[in-house]
Amino acid sequence: MDKFVINGPCTLRGAVEISGAKNAVLPLMAAALLTRGKSVIENVPNLRDVSTMMRLLGILGAEVEFEKGVITIDTTRLTSFEAPYDLVRTMRASIYVLGPLVAAHREARVSMPGGCAWGPRPIDLHLMALERLGAKITFEHGYINAAARRLKGAEVVFPISSVGATAQALMASVLAKGVTVLKNSALEPEIVELAKALRSAGAEIEGLGSSTMTVTGVETIDPFRYRVMPDRIEAGTFAAAAAATAGRVRITKCAPAHLGAVLDALKVCGAKIDIDEDNIDVQGPDRVEPVHVVTREYPGFPTDMQAQMMAVLCRAKGTSTVKDTIYPDRFTHVPELRRLAANIRLDGNLAVINGVRGLEGAPVMATDIRASSALIIGALMAKGRTEILRVYHIDRGYETIEKKLRKLGADIQRVSD
Repeated sequence: MDKFVINGPCTLRGAVEISGAKNAVLPLMAAALLTRGKSVIENVPNLRDVSTMMRLLGILGAEVEFEKGVITIDTTRLTSFEAPYDLVRTMRASIYVLGPLVAAHREARVSMPGGCAWGPRPIDLHLMALERLGAKITFEHGYINAAARRLKGAEVVFPISSVGATAQALMASVLAKGVTVLKNSALEPEIVELAKALRSAGAEIEGLGSSTMTVTGVETIDPFRYRVMPDRIEAGTFAAAAAATAGRVRITKCAPAHLGAVLDALKVCGAKIDIDEDNIDVQGPDRVEPVHVVTREYPGFPTDMQAQMMAVLCRAKGTSTVKDTIYPDRFTHVPELRRLAANIRLDGNLAVINGVRGLEGAPVMATDIRASSALIIGALMAKGRTEILRVYHIDRGYETIEKKLRKLGADIQRVSD
């Protein structure tokens, strides 16, 4: 396994370019299964999760090519409708193939998903939506079986806003007979991105960006060509790192409009932030001010930025709090930040962070994608050498993050163990 070795503290300076959004690419790759022919997705980051989805589509019989940020998916000759355990267990987003397969090919067999090892993240809402659309769902030996002659339009009301379930229902409903109304849909930009791509392929979808979307099913949709938006979480992570290290960083080719809540919190911390159409300039304060953060569904503060924000607050001059209302158990980074001498106390889904004058380098272990980036931010602030183990987690969600940080002046190396 690789590890990162970081010598700190450092001050980040320079410019960094943001890659395409992982959480938009993965459902788009699954959506290609709704079509017959070659779909092309541009601005694709080179990530472990993208590679995993490529392998999964290949097992289904699709021909997949990836070169210079462009993925071509040819679904002309699918040979299987089963997503096996060995792949699905490594990435929860594999569940996205379930809806497109049953919608376009009448059947699907998908292993129960795995992925990041924190908290319960059930797929009940995915299955509820498919059942509402007429799919027969059964379980056998750890697999989900779904079947339907043709899905039928229906009203689907999500009891809580769920990005994954909304994407699943949206993909399945574009080929369903009749009209589907999705209520309490997720508002995240990645959902809007998926809907735009599907509409470019001939799907009839109304209500983009609202909590109620209406889908009028069509017989077929065409292969599509679509350029993916920038990754808002990667942009937010670099903004947080700049603020934490009293740095001056220009974040380019991003979408500032998707980061309102994150940038507002960093401003409260004392960061000076200027934005234009697709750039963000962040100048970090000499000492971070405390802030109180509560994660919410979009456009609120994203749970995917909770860990990074907590790292920033470890050196605040006072007491801060971070409350996660989306995933109450998403705090596996806390004991690792404590190893860097952070003062953090947990009370259920509330973290109380008492700022310290300085952090200290130490060996730590990454446990999921965003926890990994929080540990990197902590290491950049810490005095001395920090080793971050199990960085395969961060490779799932950040494209060559160590190279981007080195260009900003960080002393970070990837070492093969």
